[in-house]
Amino acid sequence: MKFHFQQALKALMLLAFSAMIASLHWTGELTKFINPKYESLSKTAAILFFVLFLVQLTRVISFSKSPHHCDHAGQACCSHHHHGYSWIAYLIIMTPILTGFFVPAKILDAAIADKKGGAFILTQQSQSSKIEDYLTSNETIDENIYDEHEADPRLLEEKQEMTKKQYERLKQQLSQKPILKMTDKDYTIYYEEINQNLVNYLGKKIQLKGFVLKEESFTEKQLVISRFLITHCVADASIVGFLTEFPEAPSLTEDTWIEVVGTISQTTYEGTSLPVIHIEDWVTIEQPESPYLYPINIRMSF
Repeated sequence: MKFHFQQALKALMLLAFSAMIASLHWTGELTKFINPKYESLSKTAAILFFVLFLVQLTRVISFSKSPHHCDHAGQACCSHHHHGYSWIAYLIIMTPILTGFFVPAKILDAAIADKKGGAFILTQQSQSSKIEDYLTSNETIDENIYDEHEADPRLLEEKQEMTKKQYERLKQQLSQKPILKMTDKDYTIYYEEINQNLVNYLGKKIQLKGFVLKEESFTEKQLVISRFLITHCVADASIVGFLTEFPEAPSLTEDTWIEVVGTISQTTYEGTSLPVIHIEDWVTIEQPESPYLYPINIRMSF
């Protein structure tokens, strides 16, 4: 009987990967890295790693009595030729495992937002259509079972998805609401609609929350109430938000989370016309447990 240390190390790494993914699910930290719609895929990965771990266990101990011979007499065995390279490979593989277990997840903040362009995104006319591009690019054929019904709120609550007709109907209903309450579930719909059809929402009341983002080009009474939108994972996170104006803005520091109520108006920033919210009431809040936004999947019906 012979114990194979490197085979045991490989088995341990497979088990560690499985345990790390399972731990992220157990603690709820997974959504700080990926869009929740990929949770089932990550669970599958954890199970696959565990199955591979069980397979690898069969190689840890061998019962063969035959001695191992090298290809060339008098030379070191070929399995020892690249030990240096093997240990480097193991260290590279172990790095994400160690960071996953021992380094706490860092929430994207104003510093990251600044590196991604900061408030400059407000001047990008394509920013409002960016969400729609995502929505339409993820359409899948679905049976025409919802066409004659109003949008089912359970779709928003449970699966973050709806049919194309429900989506269009919901956008039409927005302008009829006395106050637009932007929850995490429908933020992307409101954001797109307000930016694309601002004239329909001038003078409307709006309620939203986000973290403070400032720019040197702002006046002292201006700041952006920002959020990060994650399509797949934090690596592709983009910034969405609204420019706001109110007298107390100078007292707020970047990354402070606030919830506000105000009135939608129109202004010009860097030569671009965009919405601005004149704040009437606001309060500081704790950073939400789930600080990111995720696009809603639109299912095409025929």
